[in-house]
Amino acid sequence: MPGFELGALGWSTELADKLEQGLEPGRVVAAHRGAFDVATAHGNVRARLPGRMLHDGVDVAVGDWVGVAGAIIQAVLPRRSAIVRKAAGLTSESQTLAANVDVAFVVSSLGPDLEPRRIERYLVTIWESGATPEIVLTKADRMDDPSALVAAVEAVAVGVPIHVVSALTGQGCDALRARIADGTTAVLLGSSGVGKSTLVNRFVGHEQMAVKETRADDDEGRHTTSHRELILLPGGGVVIDTPGLRELQLWDGGAGAVEAAFGDIEELTLQCRFANCSHETETEPDCAVQAALRSGALSRERHQSWLKLQRELRAIAMRTDARLRREEKRKWQLRVRDARSRTRHRG
Repeated sequence: MPGFELGALGWSTELADKLEQGLEPGRVVAAHRGAFDVATAHGNVRARLPGRMLHDGVDVAVGDWVGVAGAIIQAVLPRRSAIVRKAAGLTSESQTLAANVDVAFVVSSLGPDLEPRRIERYLVTIWESGATPEIVLTKADRMDDPSALVAAVEAVAVGVPIHVVSALTGQGCDALRARIADGTTAVLLGSSGVGKSTLVNRFVGHEQMAVKETRADDDEGRHTTSHRELILLPGGGVVIDTPGLRELQLWDGGAGAVEAAFGDIEELTLQCRFANCSHETETEPDCAVQAALRSGALSRERHQSWLKLQRELRAIAMRTDARLRREEKRKWQLRVRDARSRTRHRG
């Protein structure tokens, strides 16, 4: 990419105040194994982290603002938001999907594979990140009447804007593009083949991101995007395209994120007779949640999803506490070792 007017990427005086003198500001637009493409006012730089930052486990993600000297990232500026998940597989590490995001679009294709439970999980992750979620339902051209599926999503995305679009016909695409105003950073999140890269290409006006044809009976299609990339859109605004996510495990969710994603259930809990009501069983006396389940106002699937995510967050809190204890123990052992080393040196 050529040089940028950094304001188009979201640079501000607030960020400038946090940048150490002598460093050139830039924004991470792509991440590779051990290297990052950083957009600066003078053009793209393929930059790396110095050894000390690698040793300290400094996290750098697409969307981060950094200070570079030559081809070395010397500083990562504080984030205003970060979408983080537990890394896929058996690892206990976290993975930052995108940083400094204003609006996060949860993209899912209209069809039999639409999963409201998965959308709930995305919403918890996004509310916790500091970004604002919106739902994008793609491939509207494949259905004569998608209203039933839209209603199913509305039931789990209470108060969240929902866009029904077709990149083929253009339905809803202009309204969706208008949500990415000048200076705004958006990210597209979702499974493989739901049309994220196709939307990016439509916004850009040419094939910026590689896509593959999918069969009419294959809603999910095949994975094409292999890395996260930040793209400056014509007319202003930037969007981060991401590879398809096979799983989305929570990393460090808080109670506030669950309350935001399940606002309808949280309102019911306030109507329960007892403050320590578990809301889990029919034997709970005067439980408004159980009453809503009996009347059909609340689906049992949504209730079970709410309970499951709460249990997952409790497990995350326990895991975080254990990790912090291990880190404190390691620091204490290092201090003891250094103290002994200094004592031997003086002797």
